[in-house]
Amino acid sequence: MTVTAGGSTAAGGPRVDGHELLLGVVLTPDAGDPGRTVDLAVHAEQVGLDVVSVSDHPYRPDFLDAWTLLAWVAARTRRVIVLPNVATLHLRPPAGLARAAASLDALSGGRVELGLGAGGHGDAGHREGAPDRSVGERVDAFEEALAVVRALTTPGPPVTLDGRYHHLRDALPGPAHPHPIGLWVGAVAPRMLGLVGRLGDGWIPSATRIPPSGLEAANALVDAGARAAGRAPSDVRRLYNVPAPPPGLDAAGAARWAGRLADLALRHRISGFLVFTDDRAVVSWLGGDVAPRLRDAVG
Repeated sequence: MTVTAGGSTAAGGPRVDGHELLLGVVLTPDAGDPGRTVDLAVHAEQVGLDVVSVSDHPYRPDFLDAWTLLAWVAARTRRVIVLPNVATLHLRPPAGLARAAASLDALSGGRVELGLGAGGHGDAGHREGAPDRSVGERVDAFEEALAVVRALTTPGPPVTLDGRYHHLRDALPGPAHPHPIGLWVGAVAPRMLGLVGRLGDGWIPSATRIPPSGLEAANALVDAGARAAGRAPSDVRRLYNVPAPPPGLDAAGAARWAGRLADLALRHRISGFLVFTDDRAVVSWLGGDVAPRLRDAVG
């Protein structure tokens, strides 16, 4: 594990395992007050956070469509990374998702990353027309979908893929976009963790599913998958979705919280923390008080 400060990042900040340290938020795409969600995203950029992500639950009518919201957020901001956290591939055709991501990356100046998941809300997905597949079949379909997204977001010749669930026939990659879009996979089960190591650019679990005590074992499975595929474990960025902090948004609380995040970064090679919050005061605190302390502690 390598931690170095002052790497060649946009902010010139510390790096963990070769990746720039990121701090951002996971916002609820609340359809009841769309303007507030967008304003929170803009505020996150203004206070110095690095990432704005939104949950993707396309079967919920009380939620805005994640991609439509991300496009609106990208248009209102100039610096932050935007990503779905995570896109449910059992309800989103991978070729269409790849074109959407490439298009938004082009429009935003290279600020899109892709959080992707196999889909864990089976009943809700079935109501929206998602196929009824076993867990194993969902993983197989996800692996094929990942190959489709990778192929269509990577410049090159026409692509043909013959899978059981997904197919391409002389499909041309594109549209052209400014930077390689990272495929950051939300995964919990052992088989999916191995898949992340083999094929993913990043791993993005949630603390509610894999608590800090489970990170070492899960990281080992990702590492094993990477090595089996001839990759270095550091090729896979580690990110972490974490709950909102407890009350106490003061300097002392910021120091404690930054210390906990820094320990996770240094101990488990986590280079990105995304905080679930829809509270403007928490967003301000994260950007103004936690972020500089976290960067100092890691750097």
